[in-house]
Amino acid sequence: MSEACQSRQRIPTGIWTLGFVSLLMDTSSELIHSLLPVFMVTTLGTSVFVVGLIEGAAESTALIIKVFSGVLSDYWGKRKPLAVLGYGLGALSKPLFALATSSGLVLTARLIDRVGKGIRGAPRDALVADITPPELRGAAFGLRQSLDTVGAFLGPLLAVGFMLLWANDFRAVFWVATVPAFLCVALLIFGVQEPERARGAVRSNPISRVNLARLSPAYWWVVGIGAVFTLARFSEAFLVLRAQQGGLGLAWTPLVLIAMNLIYAACAYPFGKLADRVSHTTLLAWGLALLIGADALLAYSNHGVWVWAGIALWGLHMAMTQGLLATMVADTAPADLRGTAYGFFNLLSGLALLIASGLAGWLWDQWGASFTFTAGTGFCALALLLLWLRPNASNRR
Repeated sequence: MSEACQSRQRIPTGIWTLGFVSLLMDTSSELIHSLLPVFMVTTLGTSVFVVGLIEGAAESTALIIKVFSGVLSDYWGKRKPLAVLGYGLGALSKPLFALATSSGLVLTARLIDRVGKGIRGAPRDALVADITPPELRGAAFGLRQSLDTVGAFLGPLLAVGFMLLWANDFRAVFWVATVPAFLCVALLIFGVQEPERARGAVRSNPISRVNLARLSPAYWWVVGIGAVFTLARFSEAFLVLRAQQGGLGLAWTPLVLIAMNLIYAACAYPFGKLADRVSHTTLLAWGLALLIGADALLAYSNHGVWVWAGIALWGLHMAMTQGLLATMVADTAPADLRGTAYGFFNLLSGLALLIASGLAGWLWDQWGASFTFTAGTGFCALALLLLWLRPNASNRR
């Protein structure tokens, strides 16, 4: 039996279940999100700048709220109830997209959905770290991320089929998205068991001065580099708009996220395994190099092989870096402060994402798509420089 198969068998069942929970919710979300930028621009008459602001506000809301849910999960000593609440809000937001007649209602639905994501994110990541032995964390985060990303390309694939079947009826597709969302909540409730906490453990304020002092400089370096990474990578909505600008038909625009997430899903687990063995800094640097290549290709052209090669490199970058950053947080934070640690990590990343997506939309409206992606290469180069200024800070070995 191969070493990879043995590793998969040793990964706890709860990680697989959490992965399928993520798969179902991402299928639901991407059924909507793969069409949402085009729906807003073509049906609701929204400007690209407003699309950028909505995307930035929604995604940053999710990341900022994670700090509060993470702190609460540490203080309470429970992760699963918060995860159930978060996934439940995500499910309840889905019908609002089908009912939306203005960008204001789209924003409301996106905020409710992302509040749910914010509530569930840090407790879920802390639960993955709680369940998994330390020597398998990279593989576990990679597996969960890989299954999550299967949903991220399955959703757009279904969106293409339904758009062709129903003659570009956006709202009908949005209604279908409610089904996997509610299935996901049921699976989480009945399929995941949280590890028992030590009885009689003394509870303390996770964000007290004493506890925050326990978060090491190595952890804060991971937080800082994660924020710079997010600043260099704006919303994938701009990939969809770039392909549509090149002549891709409305029904086929979800192919952008299908292609990106297919590569992401296929590579996340192998890169997670690799993160258990090699230098974290080296993997992060290669991930940034891939993003620089993606931005350069997308800046050069929106046609043919250029745009699709850029999308492929974007997906490879995501596979190489996202699970790795989550692993690095778990490795550098105390076990009883993992929820708080993921919360602060995502707080700074959320602020960076708000800036990045708003700036990308403004640059697009003012100077065009090529300038937007060219600016992205500049932020990537800055992140790469900062990473190499302290090459050993984020390594466990």
